[in-house]
Amino acid sequence: MKFVSWNVNGLRAVMKKGFKEFFERVDADVFALQETKMQADQITSEMEFEGYYRYMNSAERKGYSGTMVYCKEEPISVQYDIEGDTSMEGRVITLEYPNYYFVTAYVPNSKEGLARLGFRMEWEDRLRDHLNRLKEVKPVIYTGDLNVAHEEIDLKNPQSNHKNPGFSDEERQKMTELLADGYIDSFRYLYPKEVKYSWWSYRAAARERNVGWRIDYFIVSENLKEKVKNALIDDEVKGSDHCPIELEMDF
Repeated sequence: MKFVSWNVNGLRAVMKKGFKEFFERVDADVFALQETKMQADQITSEMEFEGYYRYMNSAERKGYSGTMVYCKEEPISVQYDIEGDTSMEGRVITLEYPNYYFVTAYVPNSKEGLARLGFRMEWEDRLRDHLNRLKEVKPVIYTGDLNVAHEEIDLKNPQSNHKNPGFSDEERQKMTELLADGYIDSFRYLYPKEVKYSWWSYRAAARERNVGWRIDYFIVSENLKEKVKNALIDDEVKGSDHCPIELEMDF
């Protein structure tokens, strides 16, 4: 099976930049989107794909955040958001299948000066609790824009970013705690020394110079690691400040 995740930074915008062509070419079994920035009444016919079910979680605030999942197989159940989160920002969708749970998330950005770090820390604890509850029932595939470069290899300039959002000690520790609870970073599991990025600032020609960060992940519970066939970062695909990532599983 093939899973794909992409922070599209506005689905309506990326539809004009080759999204449909990429979607059809990649032919994913499950395709997760983050930062869709739209409401249900803004869905158009070109955003519906034959052979796919679609599930959407919009933020209460228009033009902000939001997640979506396209999937070929209808899930047993669908859950929106996580227990205890009342922010109404549309950040999580959980699909249940016979042999696993699939969770996509758009993790909150801590903002400049780490102004939203406290909210982020509490949110991540709730998210980890959510994943752990699921993992007690069946294996978990967790993906999305997790808004953290976990290790120094995961961004171009680690030394100058230690106190910046996305690479603060606190955010990195939350990822460490999650992995310690029995999860695998699929890309780093397969490619421990490979340098690849999934996000680039729009400033200073960062993408052209490949001054990037790896902040988009496929995380799988440890009991799935032997089923991981490949993990890809499609850094040649344009249309957003993020690129798509892929996970191939032996299901």
